[in-house]
Amino acid sequence: MGHVVIKDLFKSYIERRATRRMVNSDVNVHKGDRLLVLDRVNLEFQNGELVCILGPSGCGKTTLVRIIAGFESLTSGTVLIDGNPVAGPSSDNIFVFQHNGLLPWMTVWENVCLGLRHMKDKAELATRAQEFVDMVDLTGFEHHYPHQLSGGMQRRAELARALVVNPEVLFMDEPFAGLDFLTRLKMREEVINMHELFHKTVIFITHDIDEALIMADRVVVFSDRPARVRLEFELDFPHPRDFHIDSELEEIRRRVYSELGVHYAL
Repeated sequence: MGHVVIKDLFKSYIERRATRRMVNSDVNVHKGDRLLVLDRVNLEFQNGELVCILGPSGCGKTTLVRIIAGFESLTSGTVLIDGNPVAGPSSDNIFVFQHNGLLPWMTVWENVCLGLRHMKDKAELATRAQEFVDMVDLTGFEHHYPHQLSGGMQRRAELARALVVNPEVLFMDEPFAGLDFLTRLKMREEVINMHELFHKTVIFITHDIDEALIMADRVVVFSDRPARVRLEFELDFPHPRDFHIDSELEEIRRRVYSELGVHYAL
């Protein structure tokens, strides 16, 4: 499964800073005021769909995903996963955070096995963990600690730890942040291959427009805060994708850049 429905979602925070501040060119916020972050968001994520969410920095993308994952409460509206209201975090829905989430005192093997620790059949646990370690090309590094791995290897270990528990929904909040360009390209390929193999619902936040268009089944573009859905595009293009070959994909690219305030795609 992994069907997510968001209906009329609002999220606001109470401003707690004593000093008045301007959140955009039109709005001054004082202590005690309510700051609207998400404004009537309506979205649906189909089972097995990889959706990338784009939007200006600070617009509320991470807030939305944290609400869906159960880490934050909503102000009003409804969030359903497989028809059930989200009441809190669930082991069926796994979050890969923006920064390295591996436990530094655990080896790769121990990190990957973390979600399987309640399995009674230890032989089955070991077989399953090794399958995913092998799948992300970390064979031979099982007993290394995170600080002994490159950034890309750490991300692959996180991906193995997330997938080994067979989640219904995988949330990825800028998981490639801080990686060098070549490693980032390789990790894109890893996620695309994993998605095509397992067909899990993936909700992926990124600021990289090209990354979203290359990876996703669908892209959702948010406005500045308070976030509203401004654009949605279905990306029914085969992998690998090439902007220079597919004129329709290139036109979508130009529209997304323009919507986000960049009128020339560098």
